[in-house]
Parts: sequence; C-alpha cells; structure tokens
Amino acid sequence: MSRDGAGWRQKDSGVISGGTMGRVARTAVIMMVLMGAWSITARDVLALSVEEAMQTAHLLADLLDAGRTVIDRSEDLINDPRKGEKGFTAAVFEQKVIEEYRGRTGLDLARLRAAHVPPLARELLPVLLQASKEVVDEAQLVINQRGVDYKNFIPATFASQAAARFSARSRVRLKQTALRPRNQKNAPDTFEAEIMNQWMAQAGQGGGVPRALIHGAGDVQTLRVLTPLYYGRRCLACHGSPAGEMDISGYPKEGAREGDLAGAISVVIPIERH
Repeated sequence: MSRDGAGWRQKDSGVISGGTMGRVARTAVIMMVLMGAWSITARDVLALSVEEAMQTAHLLADLLDAGRTVIDRSEDLINDPRKGEKGFTAAVFEQKVIEEYRGRTGLDLARLRAAHVPPLARELLPVLLQASKEVVDEAQLVINQRGVDYKNFIPATFASQAAARFSARSRVRLKQTALRPRNQKNAPDTFEAEIMNQWMAQAGQGGGVPRALIHGAGDVQTLRVLTPLYYGRRCLACHGSPAGEMDISGYPKEGAREGDLAGAISVVIPIERH
C-alpha cells in the first residue's frame, strides 16, 4: 500500500500526519489519577516512575504501529498471486521497521544501549521487535503461497498476534482494540470502551488524544495508556461503504469513512511505589 493510502492511522494533536499510520501523539495527554491519599513526597517519587512508564508506553505503541505500517505498505507484494517466494522475510521486515521507527522517534532500535530512553523501554522494545519478527516468520508459508490474491495477513492480524506474543513474555500488556472488533480477542474492556466512546463523541472537534489512567492503591499501581487509531483511505475497501456488504475477508463492512476512529493501541504497565 502507498504511504498515503494507509490502514488504520494515528492522529497527532488532531491532525492526521503524513506517515502511513502517523506517529503516536505525545501532546495534550490527559491524566486521570485515581489514587488514594498520598504525601507530597510519595507523590513526587511516583511521578518520576509514571513519567518513565508513560514514555515507555508511547514508544511501545509507536513500535507496534511501525510494524503495522510496514505490513500495510507490503500488502500488494504479500497478496501478489503471481509470485511464490516474495522475499518478504522476517529479516527484511525488521530492517523496514527499524527505518520506520527511526523516522518516527529518532531512535535506532539497533543501538538502544546508547539511546536516552527509560530502562524499561530499553528492556521491552527488543522484546516487541522479536515478537513482531516471529509473527512474520511464521506467516511465510501464507505469504509465499502462489495463486492466492488475498492472504488475510493484514496490519490488524499482525498487530494482534505480535501484541499477544509480546504480552505473554513481559509484565506489560499490549493490545489492539476497537469498539466493534472483528476479532473478539481484541474486545475492549470498560476503560478502553469508555475512552473510545468519548473519542467518537468528539468526532469533528479535532480528534482524540492519548488518554492515561493510573489506578490502584498500595505499593503497586497500574498505568494505562490508550492511543487512537484512524481509518486511512486504503482500508475502506474492507471497512467502508456500503455498510453491511461483505468484504473480501467475509466480514460485513462497517460503513467507515477516512479519518473515522478505527480503534486504539492499549498499553498497561504496572508501576511500583518506591
């Protein structure tokens, strides 16, 4: 798919960016802090941990979406029925993701040791990259199948599998979700549904911005960050009009328009009180 013909995209401060999915918006993050009584000292100590966790959450969401972008741009190759071996290996995917991520964040995933990122991000970004590569590697038989013009290896499929694999290996939960998910494993919980419904209600008012929630009491709290994703022009072939018509994958179309809310990337990170 072309750079301007994306699958789900992210909005940056209410404006769809030029990238295929766009980069994660880091501005205007709204904090809803639901905690018990804390002394100022304890609150300040926790704030440092929250800042690092918030940055880590954004970096993880960016990386998952970078992988989605690479898959999206490779759809024409993946679905080419004339070719057997496509050359779209896990190694090729990795290099494309590294380039995409560097363009979004300025970070080189191949040189994270020297990067100014939170220790948690330095630990987890390689885990997500490895999980993403494994998803592509295990899809090689499907990708390289000749005579099939639709492989169902799309950004949403990739992201769901990569997020689940990553979450099983770390203390952080990563998820792609939507109000009307085609895959029920991506169904939203109460927090995710509430925020996405708020974004839907704000349609036409500049779009949604990442939302964060800290909850829990005692020594461990949980930071939750939800980042919106939006439909791009190319994904309307499956999600656009007419609503109810079956798309190529056998699902009814949602009747969406370009720029409509498609879903979100959800990150859940435990935070320890020091």
